Amino acid sequence: MLPVIPGKELIAFLEHTGFSIIRQKGSHVRMKSDDGRYTTVPIHAGEDLPKGLLRKIIREDLEMTLEEFSEAYRKFKGN
Repeated sequence: MLPVIPGKELIAFLEHTGFSIIRQKGSHVRMKSDDGRYTTVPIHAGEDLPKGLLRKIIREDLEMTLEEFSEAYRKFKGN
């Protein structure tokens, strides 16, 4: 099961996994990894990322399975 994550927390996780912020336009942050993967994360105060968008980011942008993401995110959170 996917965790409920605010945009800022996903950005912190992605930075931990090797992504860096390359630009921000309004409430959207564009990030790039060392191996050439890109993603855009919306940051809306007080709102969590919609499940469908999080799934799309994980599968298409991060090129991870949902299980791989969940495991890495649990380690990041210290659980």
